[in-house]
Amino acid sequence: MFLLERFLRLFFHLLYEPMAWSYDLVADLVSISRWKNWIGTVVPFIEGSRVLELGHGPGHLQCSLLERRLFVVGIDASRQMGEQARKGVAHRCRMNPMLVRSRAQQLPFHAKTFDTVVTTFPAEYIFDPRTLAEVHLVLQPGGKFVMLPVAWITGRGFMDKIMAWTFRITGQTPAEPVEQVRVKLKQLLEPTGFQVEVQKVDLEGSSVLIVLAKKGE
Repeated sequence: MFLLERFLRLFFHLLYEPMAWSYDLVADLVSISRWKNWIGTVVPFIEGSRVLELGHGPGHLQCSLLERRLFVVGIDASRQMGEQARKGVAHRCRMNPMLVRSRAQQLPFHAKTFDTVVTTFPAEYIFDPRTLAEVHLVLQPGGKFVMLPVAWITGRGFMDKIMAWTFRITGQTPAEPVEQVRVKLKQLLEPTGFQVEVQKVDLEGSSVLIVLAKKGE
C-alpha cells in the first residue's frame, strides 16, 4: 500500500505539472468520458455572483460559470495547469479567465469576498485545517463551500467494472458506505464553523457526492 501511495503521489504530480497538457485525456479515459459531466453537477448548487474555484485544473468549470456571467476567480498551485486553463477557456468559451497561482492554505483575498467557494476532485490539501480556515474566512456570512470530493462508477459494462475496481484499489473512491463518508466529512468541516449537508447525486452509470458547507450568518 505504501508503494502504491508513493506511485499515486508521483503520478498526480506529473499529471498536474509537467504533463498538465494530458490531464483532459487521462481524466476522460479513467472516467469513461464522464468527468466533465461530473464537474457540471456542482453548478446548480452555486449561489451568489462572486465565486472562487479552488484547484481550477484545465478550466472546464471556469468556462461554465463565466458563461453564466458570474464574477469567477480560479486558483491553482500549478503554473502549467494555469497555462492550460487560460488556453482552454479562451478556446472553449472565448473569454479570459481570472486565474491566480496560489496555495489554498494561504488565499490572497480579503475576508468576506466570495458568495461561494467551489472545488471538484481536490487533492488532499482540501482537508488541511489551514485550507478550511481560509475558505471560511473569504466567504460572506451565509456563503457556501461546495465540494465534489468523489465519484463512483456504477455502470454494468465491462469497462465500467474495470474502472470502478481501479478507482477502489487506488483509493479514488472510498470503500465505506455513503453514510460513513457523510459522517467523516461532517466531522472534518463542522469544527471550522460550517453547517454541513452531504448529498449523493445519481447520474447515468455513475454517482457523485456533493458536500454543501454553509458559513454561519
